[in-house]
Amino acid sequence: MSRILLNYLLPLVLPLAIYLTYMWWQRRHAKKNSEAPPVVEHSHVFVSVLIGFVLMASSLTWIAVVSGVAPGEGEYQSPHYQDGKIIPPSFK
Repeated sequence: MSRILLNYLLPLVLPLAIYLTYMWWQRRHAKKNSEAPPVVEHSHVFVSVLIGFVLMASSLTWIAVVSGVAPGEGEYQSPHYQDGKIIPPSFK
């Protein structure tokens, strides 16, 4: 679950959450000072979502390049029972 959160949801949602938090703070500040509140522009939301997609693609690319082994290399060891314990699956 944490991998799904870190790899997919966080890069996509974080820029949008930062922008909406900033706009909320700006509106609150404008209300306190009796100024006109800023308008949430649709173009900024689109740019935030676009930045999220770029961050998601770059994080997936980074993980694919840095971690693991090349496709086709390694031998899969299925889970097995040894000395009274279940040994989880692994690649050797």
